[in-house]
Amino acid sequence: MATKAFFIQRLNDHIQYLRKIQATLNGRGDFQGTTHTECKLGCWLFGTGSDEAMLVGADAKALFDTLIEPHERFHLASRQALDSQQANDMASAEAALTEMHKLSAILVNKLLELDRLANLSNNHHHSGK
Repeated sequence: MATKAFFIQRLNDHIQYLRKIQATLNGRGDFQGTTHTECKLGCWLFGTGSDEAMLVGADAKALFDTLIEPHERFHLASRQALDSQQANDMASAEAALTEMHKLSAILVNKLLELDRLANLSNNHHHSGK
């Protein structure tokens, strides 16, 4: 069974990644990002995530499946932001950054909802119902 903090850890993985991209965009780092399958969240999404979501239940699995597309788009937007900034195209960099944050919010909300479902599921099992 997924531990209580399990999906929150995935959320933290995502936030750390976002912060590293943000630092580079702000001239305080040189992190250039990874593909959507190589980051910690991506490794989980394309690795054990599906099975772990299924352990929580069908609702969690359905929600898990909706993470894939915005996660991939988040990586495309972060790549676009970095590339645009390097090309000194600040308007495109801003637009990509906005898109990145919108997609990040979607991912965060979905992971929080998975956490809520996991907690409901855990409580359900412990109460002996």
